[in-house]
Amino acid sequence: MKKGWIVILASIFFLLFQWLVVGLIPAHWIMVVLFNLLFFAHPITRKLAVLMIPFILFEISYDWMRLYPNYKVNPIDIQGIFEFEKSLFGITTAEGIIIPCEYFNQHHSPFADFLAGIFYLFWVPGPIVLTLWLFFKGKRNYAVRFTWAFLLVNLVGFMGYYLHPTAPPWYALDYGFEPNLTTPGNVAGLARFDELIGIPIFHSIYVNNSNIFAAVPSLHAAYMLVTTIYAVISRQPRWLIGISATITIGIWWTAVYSCHHYIIDVLLGILTAFIGVLLFEGFLMRLPLFKRFINNYTHYIS
Repeated sequence: MKKGWIVILASIFFLLFQWLVVGLIPAHWIMVVLFNLLFFAHPITRKLAVLMIPFILFEISYDWMRLYPNYKVNPIDIQGIFEFEKSLFGITTAEGIIIPCEYFNQHHSPFADFLAGIFYLFWVPGPIVLTLWLFFKGKRNYAVRFTWAFLLVNLVGFMGYYLHPTAPPWYALDYGFEPNLTTPGNVAGLARFDELIGIPIFHSIYVNNSNIFAAVPSLHAAYMLVTTIYAVISRQPRWLIGISATITIGIWWTAVYSCHHYIIDVLLGILTAFIGVLLFEGFLMRLPLFKRFINNYTHYIS
């Protein structure tokens, strides 16, 4: 009962804080209601709810960056990364050298648009599916390590947002090189997927984008890579690892194909994933206090 009251009070505080300070959207209600349903429904679902806490902390920490945006800390890079991308990965055409995003804007197909949309839809469900798989397969120690490593990778990425605020390629192509802080989120090349299926899936996602100047590193590129790494570490079936790896590479391609990220962003996102996992497994898990925390956490959900 004591833990139940803590959950209820924390839920109320979160919703009030979001409403008064940050801003409340339907997704926040869904998250709170789902967590409470899992927590109070059954002892098994309660363990699952506790396992998912790092994902909730990730969402909250991302959302609360709106309180002090990264562009107030350092200047926004728009032209520098555009020119750097062109110098490294520029494609020579009759009109001159263009970046890969521009090339894909000119050369795309319905099949590629559909494939890109499917890949990009997995960046949230993919990590959650692996977490559920490990939980119900009895590898709950790996499930705990994965969820907390996932959170750490995001925190490393958020540091990158503040160190080097960066505009995505669609911004440079649509608005030029001058920063406009009132620019809304943009679905970019993923609009073709929405038009193809007749449902504004990505429009509904990107309309709530809290900060468009957070392209470096590409955490989209990191999420499924971390998922694949922990699928390997926990010795999952080859077919599962293969599916995870395929989606990972597909997301890397989609990030550039849809003009949401430069190739540079994707490479830095890959680096962020490896840094986060190495920090977690190679450093934090060697600290007695942190290792005890993870072991106790695992014991609670086992």
